[in-house]
Amino acid sequence: MAYVYIMASGRNGTFYVGVTTDLSRRGFEHSSKQTDGFTARHGVSKLVWAERFDSVTDAIAREKQLKKWKRAWKLALIEEANPDWRDLFEFGLE
Repeated sequence: MAYVYIMASGRNGTFYVGVTTDLSRRGFEHSSKQTDGFTARHGVSKLVWAERFDSVTDAIAREKQLKKWKRAWKLALIEEANPDWRDLFEFGLE
């Protein structure tokens, strides 16, 4: 099982699209700024969207697709699934 996810710094803020096999662990790493990088520099710590896949290969393909999307398309994707921009980790996503 694998996940493609979008983290944000806040509503309509900076986005990060990623893929992982352990969404809880990866989300914790982002939110606690355990690694230097884009998410730590830009305060990206809120999980706002995720999609589960049975195959890591399929998840990676979807991640690549989303990374090519225009910002407006990503906004629409988030708004459709999570209109209140709740941090999905607070609601026990897994």
